[in-house]
Amino acid sequence: MLDELKQASRLRSQQRQQRQVLIGARRLLSERGEANSQALARELLERIAQLPPEGLESLFESLSTDFNPDPKAVLAAAQAYVDEPNARHLQALMHCSEPPRQELFRRLNRTPGATGHLVRLRRSLLPGLSKHPEWRSTESDLLHLFGSWFNPGFLQMRQVDLNSPAQLLEQIIRHEAVHEIDGWDDLRRRLQPDRRLFAFFHPQLPEEPLIFVEVALLPEMPAAIAPLIAKNAPTVRPDQFKVAVFYSISNCEPGLKGVSLGNFLIKRVSEHLQREIPKLKTFCTLSPIPGFAAWLQRSSDFADLTSFKKGQLERLRAARTLLMEASGDELSKLGQTETLGKLDEAGQQALLRLAAAYLIGQTPTAAGDPVARFHLDNGARLERLNWQGNRSAKGLKQACGLMVNYLYDLGKIEHHHEAFTQGEISYSRTVAALL
Repeated sequence: MLDELKQASRLRSQQRQQRQVLIGARRLLSERGEANSQALARELLERIAQLPPEGLESLFESLSTDFNPDPKAVLAAAQAYVDEPNARHLQALMHCSEPPRQELFRRLNRTPGATGHLVRLRRSLLPGLSKHPEWRSTESDLLHLFGSWFNPGFLQMRQVDLNSPAQLLEQIIRHEAVHEIDGWDDLRRRLQPDRRLFAFFHPQLPEEPLIFVEVALLPEMPAAIAPLIAKNAPTVRPDQFKVAVFYSISNCEPGLKGVSLGNFLIKRVSEHLQREIPKLKTFCTLSPIPGFAAWLQRSSDFADLTSFKKGQLERLRAARTLLMEASGDELSKLGQTETLGKLDEAGQQALLRLAAAYLIGQTPTAAGDPVARFHLDNGARLERLNWQGNRSAKGLKQACGLMVNYLYDLGKIEHHHEAFTQGEISYSRTVAALL
């Protein structure tokens, strides 16, 4: 009986919290709210931060259903614009078709520290989209606003080094998503004079990196990741710096998923390094191919590679047949060191050919490799595939140990980007020869 009373009391308390949040939201959107927005916004943000998970779900539901435009007003404004398409009617249509929740988020953002609260709010919302598709309207509005608030023109690029605050260095260790940083010794090696680490920061989140990229300065384009991230890797002398290699890029804030940050960061870092070290002539990546192994295992006749000629498709099928025989009809075994070690030159070429076909044929589609889509859409060129470039368990499982170099030719980035938007992949003769 006592437990039931406690549970009922908690439920009433949660419901009271939720009502107070919604009342606060409507007050903030009122005329009085506009005049006294900072105080109301601060109070509302505090109430939202105190909501339990169930309360957040209720809030997302209300935002997505109760803060929509008035359909009748939108229809009337649209008809007025159709009848007389002038600036006044267009402005009226735009005003009444904007969801009130967008203005709510804008008014919330007027108070100091609110930007971080709203980013975390979207972070909490994203995992529930699959179960609550109606929340997508709220998520879309936040993404739309973040696209403006996190415009690259507002972001500050800073170099992170061993003199950076310990709290920032700890965040770098925690957020590294591509090649795990194994403690402070590992981080120190990645911050030596032949390495660089740059991050984007927002003025409203000055101590929180949004995204960072790690760079190695080398004499030549690398083919394997292990020598780059080994704690005891020898330091390259400055007079040997000829190539800047972007070997890891990590997003730190899930709430900013879908906001373009990485492409601007790579371009800005390239320009910065070119000014700092004029003799640098080559800017490239050493990148994983996270979708390759899964694609290879589910593909049989390669009918989805519609841009390939008949002869190319025949060679791809022959390559797959060869690998099936080498793996005992289990292509998943190509993720094992023992199986890869037994492949002869023909087997190695077969695997490289199929990887080239995957990157060229699938990348323009929504099912394409996410890393390839990022770099090619960013204006890079598919330059080279590397046999056993990543022998880690993750590298073997995802891409049979293969890695790829994307080349950033600073004078051709815009041309390559435009080509990619038209479905064309820019790739080197070395890659073309694999097909």
